[in-house]
Amino acid sequence: MFQAFDNPGPGRPLSRAHWMALLARAPIDLLAPALHDHTALPARWLRAPETGLMMVQGRAGGTGERFNLGEVTVTRCALRVDVDGADGAEPTVGVAYVLGRSHRQVQLAALADALLQDPARQAALDASLLDPIRRHLAQVQSERQARTASTRVDFFTVARESGSNDGSDEDQE
Repeated sequence: MFQAFDNPGPGRPLSRAHWMALLARAPIDLLAPALHDHTALPARWLRAPETGLMMVQGRAGGTGERFNLGEVTVTRCALRVDVDGADGAEPTVGVAYVLGRSHRQVQLAALADALLQDPARQAALDASLLDPIRRHLAQVQSERQARTASTRVDFFTVARESGSNDGSDEDQE
């Protein structure tokens, strides 16, 4: 079933699935400035960034049987971050998967995931990191829709225009 991760709706709490979906598609140009102050936090790799292939599946018409569409390059990592910086505090694990080969992008996405799990930082990071990502993805989507709309063919209009409408039908009545 399709889930709209980009639009959680008004009043719904921010869930990890929503922010991970946003971070996976966020460009590095938005991640790096927003997380610049947090990159000095003590972190330990659980899984260093590594690049591999994943099989992508599709469905005919969105509802039909699944079929293997092809493979995509994916980079993943996992890290443990001491978000409070205090000894004895429970560290948080951040995980990220992104399309492509950018190790820096997946590192920043995993760091953001770890930081967003801290309720004290979540509201600030939502405003400074996730809102710009949402706006960027909405802009990209609207540009894609505008390009697609320019190539759309309205077949009902084409059928009406191609039919012989010389007014002879009205005269026969």
